[in-house]
Amino acid sequence: MYSNHCALSDKEFSILDSINSPRDLKELGPDDLIQLSRELREFIIDIVSSNPGHFGASLGVVELTVALHHVFNTPEDRIIWDVGHQAYGHKILTGRKGIFHTNRKYKGISGFPKPTESRYDAFGVGHASTSISAALGIALASQHLKHEDRQVVAVIGDGSLTGGLAFEGLNNAGSENSNLLVILNDNNIAIDPNVGAIKEYLIDITTSKTYNRFKKDIWNILGALSKLGPDAQRYAQRIEHGVKSMFLKQSNLFESLNFRYFGPVDGHDILHLTGILKDMKRIQGPKLLHVKTQKGKGFPQAEQNQTAFHSPGRFDKKTGQFLVSRETKRPPRYQDVFGHTLLELARKNERIIGITPAMPTGSSLKIMMEEIPERTYDVGIAEQHAVTFSAGLAIEGMVPFCNIYSTFMQRSYDQVIHDVAIQKLPVVFCLDRGGLVGDDGATHHGVFDLAYMRAVPNMIVSAPMNEEDLRNLMYTAQHRNHGPFSIRYPRGRGVQIDWKKPFKEITVGKGKIIRKGTDIAILSIGHIGNLVIDAIDNLEELHISAAHYDMRFVKPLDEELLHKIFKQFKQVITVEDGIISGGFGSAILEFMCDHGYTSRVKRLGVPDRFIEQGTQQELYKECGYDVDGIIETVKTLVKPKVLSKVV
Repeated sequence: MYSNHCALSDKEFSILDSINSPRDLKELGPDDLIQLSRELREFIIDIVSSNPGHFGASLGVVELTVALHHVFNTPEDRIIWDVGHQAYGHKILTGRKGIFHTNRKYKGISGFPKPTESRYDAFGVGHASTSISAALGIALASQHLKHEDRQVVAVIGDGSLTGGLAFEGLNNAGSENSNLLVILNDNNIAIDPNVGAIKEYLIDITTSKTYNRFKKDIWNILGALSKLGPDAQRYAQRIEHGVKSMFLKQSNLFESLNFRYFGPVDGHDILHLTGILKDMKRIQGPKLLHVKTQKGKGFPQAEQNQTAFHSPGRFDKKTGQFLVSRETKRPPRYQDVFGHTLLELARKNERIIGITPAMPTGSSLKIMMEEIPERTYDVGIAEQHAVTFSAGLAIEGMVPFCNIYSTFMQRSYDQVIHDVAIQKLPVVFCLDRGGLVGDDGATHHGVFDLAYMRAVPNMIVSAPMNEEDLRNLMYTAQHRNHGPFSIRYPRGRGVQIDWKKPFKEITVGKGKIIRKGTDIAILSIGHIGNLVIDAIDNLEELHISAAHYDMRFVKPLDEELLHKIFKQFKQVITVEDGIISGGFGSAILEFMCDHGYTSRVKRLGVPDRFIEQGTQQELYKECGYDVDGIIETVKTLVKPKVLSKVV
């Protein structure tokens, strides 16, 4: 699958180079653990600066990662990393140092923990807030299977803790006598700074000077009491709970869920961490260790600009300067077109509200947030809440633009149906990162939305082919008479430099003719139609006349246009940057069948399997709908014409 040669670093790492598995960490002394942490951090900086990935999160948990693998007996003991952005150090220490330069590359290793890649990856992750539920399942299964000594650890960030699933897991785990350790990695940031009451609660805990001054003495006293027997342990726990409640002046949230709470502790003190983790192994039942870390730790620029260095692209590892293209004029990113357009619309329409679940920078909602903060809401990693919150706004007459990445919208599908569509509420869903997103792989590709949205009654499902279309679809969608309105667009840049044109309303359910032809019709939806344009230019050299139609809407379909197409063409190709099972091509086949047409239709899109990581271009090619793939498919349906030469 990938070559196992040395990683792209010319440095020697005296201790890290000797680590081939966590077993090698067991005999390391205190000085060696400190040195290993330094080397691991430097190695991550070396590689990620030239092979981009999730940077700041992994730097922030270097000491925690080393401590976990030093103390616990992995892979027999299970470590589940929430999301997995922070798991680079884990991958490097578990036998993947030599191939880490292939991280997130085509046919290389995944950017997230993945059980099929390594037995040290206990659970496949990529979306937030899943670790506690998964860890509880593993812990209870271990009890049933009589693995009595197995330790199960869930590492979850304070950003992921804003997701409802995390609290569902905590609530269930607190009622089970499972040997579960939850480590709360608290750095006060997800991608953008965290928001909400949970953030404020954690700040209260970590800034309570009285509590922090006494906690070490209390810990020592309780440790001595616990050695006196079961009754003493019970009384010790009561004393511990009472002391914490008194000093924090409130009931401890985690202990109210039957978790024993410990912390906060310095997540960058490797020796203190290893000592605490050894103690935690001996404590039975559900427990939570609160660890304070700094995202980007050890790289000053990442510490100072944590959002930019979450996944920074290539950068100079000495200066921290981003290495960007020198092109002066490039088409904008679709997310920025969304951000600027929403602000433009909001200035004219005071009912417009912007909502995002923890992605104001990634979605570019921050553009509106900076100018009209009172009408923008970052609700945290809580997609279900974002949708129902939008429904509440809509029912009172507001026009919510709910911006959620396509892959994360999957988490709120019930709310889309139950809270929005049944009531036919005018919520505008702007689905960013629609289609194959590239390096983040299967967990992040937004390939299902066309299929799952078109299944919902009352839902309008659309996709712009370019920036101007995105602006006009947003302009059209703001009118409340349309009801639920989905607009999906891809990750990356568009195709128009001069894109900021005056708004034009688009007739819902109407496509457009891009090019006329006589031999074959190609129907596309969304940005991928630009590859069809390039393919048709090449088909002209083969004397194949292809018509191209940008349908713009998957639901409702432009039936008038489709009748004309199927009456004229016996050969039809559909192209979509999404799953072909139930997607745009399926909608076209259903229309054809319902109306008795017999044309031959070939669907191009994502096949019925999960696609791994790679560049978008590499993945388009793998799935057969890059320019060459479109051309080859046309040639299977229409034979190229060979014109005789005149002698």
